[in-house]
Amino acid sequence: MEARLLGRIEDMNKRNEKKVVKTWSRASVIFPTFIGHTIAVYNGKKHVPVYVTENMVGHRLGEFSPTRNYRGHGKHTDRSTALK
Repeated sequence: MEARLLGRIEDMNKRNEKKVVKTWSRASVIFPTFIGHTIAVYNGKKHVPVYVTENMVGHRLGEFSPTRNYRGHGKHTDRSTALK
């Protein structure tokens, strides 16, 4: 758990603020104090906004920010050769 992230969330809870918090710490565990906040988690290319709900408590932030983009296997096109 990154202490700096936890401190920022607790400070925002004291002031009743809801801002997006950027983090590179994908291994941080989601605590109950994070519920209702949006955390921008880095996926290696950009920050993906993650809105924290009560079902996410106990999971890691990186679980909700996918790092790989699967586009499916190759599709048949007009250029592909067909046996006739």
